[in-house]
Amino acid sequence: MPISRIRALPLTACLFLAAGVARAENPNLSSPASMTAPAIVEQMMRHNRIQGEQLKHYQELRHYQVQYKGFSANLVGKMDVSVTFDAATGKSFRIVSQSGSKFLCDKVLKKAVDSEMEAAHDQGATALTPANYKFELAGIETVDGRPAYILAVAPVTNSKFLYRGKIWVDEADFAVVKIKAEPAKNPSFWILRPQITFTSTKSGDFWLPESNRSETKVRIGGTAVFTIDYGTYQIDGVASSTTATR
Repeated sequence: MPISRIRALPLTACLFLAAGVARAENPNLSSPASMTAPAIVEQMMRHNRIQGEQLKHYQELRHYQVQYKGFSANLVGKMDVSVTFDAATGKSFRIVSQSGSKFLCDKVLKKAVDSEMEAAHDQGATALTPANYKFELAGIETVDGRPAYILAVAPVTNSKFLYRGKIWVDEADFAVVKIKAEPAKNPSFWILRPQITFTSTKSGDFWLPESNRSETKVRIGGTAVFTIDYGTYQIDGVASSTTATR
């Protein structure tokens, strides 16, 4: 496979999984075992609003990596990116270091950062809301010792920036703790729809992104795996690691 084909990886869809899933804790919310999908989504959206009100500032050091294996090629690109969020000004990104394949760093990882910067300007178009998705309750499952509702999600429009699959919503806090999905629309003939897994974890009083992994099969051979490790958060000057107990 020509290495230039790797640039077709749908990293934008992978990154959009993280958009809007960080939630502030609110112990006053109830969570009856018989809640319907619309009621769960309503509480989830309420947390979105609470998040916007309570989370004012944080910093994090993310670790990006992409690895391509195909035929005799085995390429890896890595990049560390400092991310600062401020409620007044939004997110800013600064590349701290990069190593490995320069092609993968330039054509995949830097484009992933650029895509998230672009997405930050129109969060409503990618948010988990009834305007973008249909929701169906698919059961309840324990995730890291905490009960979570499972919702099947399907996009309202066949956009490459949306996805279809399942989300796990924490029963107590109504935070999205896990997503397993694929893009609603395949962005390139040369690849199969990537399988994407996103997780978040409780960091202090907030649920924040923990990891993002996308595995893509190339039609004429090879596999590309893109990952983000969200590392440690500095929330309003207080260190808080996403590896903390959920």
